Order: sequence, then C-alpha cells, then structure tokens
Amino acid sequence: MINVIGLSSGLACVLLIALWVLDEVKVDKFHENDEYLYQVWNKFESKEGPRVLNWTPTILAETMADKLPEIKYAVAQTVPEQFANVPLHVDSKIIKTDGVFASTNYFNVFSYPLIKGDKDQVLTGTNSIVISQSLANRLFGSVNNVVGKVIEWEAMGMLEKHQVSGVFQDFPSNSTTQFDFILPLETYKKGVLFNGGKNDWVNNNPITYIVLNEGTNIQEFATKIEAFSKLQDKDVTADLIMTKYSSNYLYGNFENGKQTSGRMNYVYLFSCIALFILIIACINFMNLSTANASRRLKEIGVKKALGSKRITLITQYFAESIMTAFVSLVLAFLVVVLFIPQFNIITGKSLSLNFDPLTIGLIFLIAFFTGILAGSYPALHLSGFKPVSILRGRLKNSWEEIWVRKGLVVFQFSLSIILIIAVLLVSQQVNYVQSKNLGMDKDNVVYFKQEGKLRQNAETFLKELNAIPNVVNAAMTSQNIIGTNINTTGGLVWTGNEEERQSRFKELRIGHDFIETMDMKLKEGRSFSRDFPADSAAIVFNETAIKMMSIDDPIGKTVRYGSTYYTIIGVLKDFHFQSFRELVRPMFFRLHDNRRSLEFVVRIANGTEKETLSKLTNLYAKFNPGYVFEYSFLDADFQKQYAAEQQVASLSKYFAGLAILISCLGLFGLAMYTAERRRKEISIRKVLGQSASQVTVMLSGEFTKLVLIATGIAIPIAYLLASNWLSEFAYKVPLKLWYFIGAGCISLLVALLTVGSQAISAANKNPVDGLKEE
Repeated sequence: MINVIGLSSGLACVLLIALWVLDEVKVDKFHENDEYLYQVWNKFESKEGPRVLNWTPTILAETMADKLPEIKYAVAQTVPEQFANVPLHVDSKIIKTDGVFASTNYFNVFSYPLIKGDKDQVLTGTNSIVISQSLANRLFGSVNNVVGKVIEWEAMGMLEKHQVSGVFQDFPSNSTTQFDFILPLETYKKGVLFNGGKNDWVNNNPITYIVLNEGTNIQEFATKIEAFSKLQDKDVTADLIMTKYSSNYLYGNFENGKQTSGRMNYVYLFSCIALFILIIACINFMNLSTANASRRLKEIGVKKALGSKRITLITQYFAESIMTAFVSLVLAFLVVVLFIPQFNIITGKSLSLNFDPLTIGLIFLIAFFTGILAGSYPALHLSGFKPVSILRGRLKNSWEEIWVRKGLVVFQFSLSIILIIAVLLVSQQVNYVQSKNLGMDKDNVVYFKQEGKLRQNAETFLKELNAIPNVVNAAMTSQNIIGTNINTTGGLVWTGNEEERQSRFKELRIGHDFIETMDMKLKEGRSFSRDFPADSAAIVFNETAIKMMSIDDPIGKTVRYGSTYYTIIGVLKDFHFQSFRELVRPMFFRLHDNRRSLEFVVRIANGTEKETLSKLTNLYAKFNPGYVFEYSFLDADFQKQYAAEQQVASLSKYFAGLAILISCLGLFGLAMYTAERRRKEISIRKVLGQSASQVTVMLSGEFTKLVLIATGIAIPIAYLLASNWLSEFAYKVPLKLWYFIGAGCISLLVALLTVGSQAISAANKNPVDGLKEE
C-alpha cells in the first residue's frame, strides 16, 4: 500500500511536470522555417556595458534582403505592446484589440495559415488589413464575405480606413505571438504613430526577422552581418547579432551582449524536481522491499534449491516491480485528471492529457524506467542469497544491506531538504520584489489610454479629473512607466561627451504633475512646473544617468539632444521601472507635447477605489461617448513581470510538500518494519525496567541521525544552486543561514512525527505479547 501510494504520487508529479516541460519546449517550434528563422538585434556598446535591443531600423529588413544573398525572406514587424488595445470601428461597433504593422513577407516567414487571402498580396499597399478568425467573428459574425469590408482604427486621434484583405487562423496557444490584426508596414512609414515614419538607419523601432536559405553557414553569416548597419550609415553605432527565433522564449536573457538562459532555467529546475521526486519514490520501494527480504527468504531458498536460476528470480522481481509501477501509473492518471485544472490555473497554461504516440510512449517509458529503478536493488540483492544459508536460517541482515538502506534514506531526505530550501528562497525573493521600495509609489494608481474624442479635450478632461473627490493627483504621459518598452535613445551630448554617442538612455515624455502623481523623490532641483514656461526646454534625469554622465552640480547645466539644448532642472532619486533582474538604467524626462500624450495616470486615495472609479467611469463616458472605460492598476502590471517566479514559488511549495510526504511514507514503512523486527528486544527492555519514553527515544534516534546527516549534505548543495539562481537578479535577498537551518528543522520535525508515532505505538505494547511469541 505504501509503495503504491508513494509511486503513484511520484508518477503523478512527473506526468504533470512532463506535460509542462513538453509544452514549454514546443513554444514557437511549429513554424515551417524554424530551422532557418532568426531574429536580428541591435547591440550597443556603452559605458554600462553591451546592451541588446530588439528595436532595429525600419529600413533594415528590406536592405538585408536586397544585399545579402543568404537571406530568403526578411520581414519587419512593430513591437506588439506598442499597438495594444486599439479601438477598431465597424459601423457603430467598437472593439478594442491588439495588432502590429508588418512588411509584405510576413506570412512567408511565419506559418500562420490564411483562411482568406493570398499570403503574397494581403499586406501590399497601405490600405489593407489582415484580421484573425476570432476578430472576424466578433466584427462580422463569420469569416465568410469579409474580404473587402472596411474597418476603421484610431491613429493619433484620427480614423484611418482599411479594407480587409485576408483572414488568418487564430494563433496557437504555444505561440509567443498573440494579436488580432496586421496592418502594412507602409502605413506605419507614413507616420501614423508618433514614432513611426522614420525610414533611416539611426532611428529604431520595428523588430527584424529573417529566413536564411538552406545550407547557409550560420556562424559565417552572423559574422558577416555584424557591421552591416554601420556600412550603410556612418552615424550608426550598433552592431547586429542574431538569435534563432524559437530559442528566444526559453533563452530570453542577454549577458555581455550574448544570449543566455531565461525560462530554460525553470525547465531544468522542474525537470530536476520531477527526477528528484521519482527517485525519492523509488527509494521508498527499494528500502521497503529490501527491509522485507526476510519474509521471502524461504521462498528464495526453496526456489533456488529446486533449480531456479538467478536470472529467473531477477526477472520475477523486476516483473513484480514493473507491475507495481504500472498499477501506480493507473492511479497517477486519475490524480493527474483530477488535479490538472488546478495545475493549469497555477501555470497559466491549457495542458491536457493528449494520447498521441509520443505522449503514450513517454508515459510508458517513465513507468517502465520507474519499475526498473525501483526494483533494481531488491531484485539483484535478494536473488544473490545462497540457498544453504537461507534454509539453515543463518542469513541475517548484512551490514551492506543496512548501510544501503540508511544511505538511501539520507539521499532522499537530502533531496527533500534541497526542495524545502528552494521553496523558502523563491518565496523570499518573490516577497522581496513585491514589497521592496521602488523609489515611487505604484499602489492605488490607475492608467488608461487617450482615445476617441478624449484626445481633443485632454487638458479639459485632466482638470475635471483632478476635481473628482479622492483623486489625489492626475497627469499625462507618453508611455506606461512599468516595463521594458520605454523608449531607448542615444545621441545625448553633454560637456565631456561631445564626440561619443554610444550612451543609451530610457526616455519618457510626461506632463506636469506626473512626478508628483508617481510620488517620485527629488534628490536635487525641481520637477516641471506650469509656473516656468521655459520648461519646454528643460530636462530631468535620474541619479544613475547623472553618475554615468559624471556631471558635478548638474542643476542649471545644459545638454544637447538632437538639435535642441535642454537645461537640467532636477535629479530624481533612482526608482525601479523594470524587473528586479535589471539594474536601474539611465533615464531622462521631457515635457510632452499634445501629440505624444497617450495615457492618463491617476492616483486614487487609499480605500476609496470603488467609488472613485465609478466617478471616473461617468466622467469618461461624458467626454468619450460610445467607448468603454478600460483601465489597469499599475501595481498589477508590475507584478506581471514576476509571473514566472510566482508560478515557480507556487509549484515549488506543492512539489516540496509532495517530496516530504513521499519520504515520510517510506520512513513510516521502515519505522513500522523496524518496530516489528525489534518487538522481542523492546519487550525485554521493558521487562528490565526501561520506560516507554526511553524506548521511543531509542527507536527514533537512529532515524534522527540520518535526517541530520542528510541536512549536512543538502545545505552546501542547496547553497550553490541558490546562488546560481539568484545571480539572475540585479536586486535580490541575501542568503541567510536560517533558510538552511529552517529547512533541516522542518524535515527533522516531520520525520520525528512520522517515526515517533510508530515508536510510541511499539513502546506502549504489552511486553508479554512480544515475549510469548516464538
């Protein structure tokens, strides 16, 4: 019973993790051009070290395709986050959804099947639009007869008309790309967005993808394109690097300008956890089977005396083990079916048990491997006994057997303690990034887009917005302050840096009161003010920027950006606007113009969110009739940056708990066996005067020593693994001693409760019952 429960629990865990891992490694692998599909990146050298950005020149894709014979197709596509939640108009219907601009070869590069339209023609010209199957159903009720119909979308407060030229199938769930419409890149080049239309080599915005011809030497081609942009324009400072498109999901981090691990670390982590738990369950099987060897000794002796060969016994015991594994597999299936909906909620996926040949083969392979692993030591150990020794009753538990059993207990508890330390560490890091002072106050802040008639009345709307009771402050901004897509720019010139243009800054255009709304702290100087009309030529930096620029007493000094000179009026204390994996980047603020104000940011008094948002909704409806008021909380968006860590923290708790449970099942079985085997000894000790508590301590002491040894082994291993994981974060919790000691104490406590229950039961039995047995 203990074996089946332990194995089924372990196999259920392995199956769930295997489903998750298989889904992760399949992301973006479905494209026909996968082997030769690459993304091109800009790599800038700066004082802070190499910086890799996905934004590239608009002209890059077409020029590379024209000048490099190794390229079969090239396409430029805007960043999806840049064109999100766009209002689309069809008659009186308004639907908000996400889209991109892309060049004509988009459907030749990516394998997204078209239901309607020709993939070579759907993105030609400037007035076409390609929509998804689900968007076609939402706008027109079906995908039939939609080609040629007109859709209007908002661009900088104006309505642009486009005709539907095609319909594509909804993107699969294992695609990192998810949006509902595509507009031609030629439309983008017209400048319909504030940062579009600059078809040169210095300004960067779209992402560039290329498909290489079969047989192309990847390394030689990567070297060939490194200085490609610099050869086209002497003002370009960036080199080009390229990465395989389907690897970007799992290897999404860059260090020193080279692609490194990202989500792949979690694939390795959970694969190791699955293996750990499977090994722990198998150890239980081996331990209990070996411990119960004495019950089968006569069977073995008789069989060997009657002529059974060792290979026959080995086959028998492996068959028993594999059969137990497959019985456990059936139970594991039931557990997976029961828990997979909850598992999907935690992981944010839509996993299911698909019985395709690969999945079935993998599942049976796991069960077979488990059976072989779990039965290996018992089969090889029991079959080696000599029949004469068995039948004469001279065979006792050997020291080898005892040490192997103890070693396996130490090993499984070492794995369990490592998992507990991982849970404590991940939880602490997640709590740290959620609670650390960002240098600004993200709580009770909502933001929403300017759209429709609201753009023409933004200033009036802002005044009435500030007049709403419990609105602490409100302002306008060009972009959301949280995330990686804040505009990155170079070309800033200051005293001592007249010739160098390689330093990269984050840039945000903001309105008056934005700094106050976000509760950012000034280190020196002032923020933008309506009392100073000259602030249109003013600039505010963060601390990191001033340190990087090496400017002493910066207030009042000037810098040049483009052809305009700006006076430094303030320096903000550093604040975090990106993930804690990233160091704070140099950043500056300028006052917005009406064309660049795209969002409102509103701080609401704590505890008044519901009533204030209700008033905000009414005000929005007054200024923008026909539009639904859609807003987001800034703190929620900040937490989305750590979705992976939060998933790891949640799953680790379950897996670590399961590992301890399985380990304790085995410990429970061993304690039960030990108490039974030493029943006569316990009876004699009690007759000679030992108390029940002394007997309990004696029986528990052996297992306590094993857990303490396991703790000593696990701590240094866990420390190395923890240090490696934390190295991905620029800001992290310190590794404290109590994480490691606490994990050992938890394991010891659980083990003592498990063993102690059996020890107390054995110690309190009547010694007469034990002594009168032969």
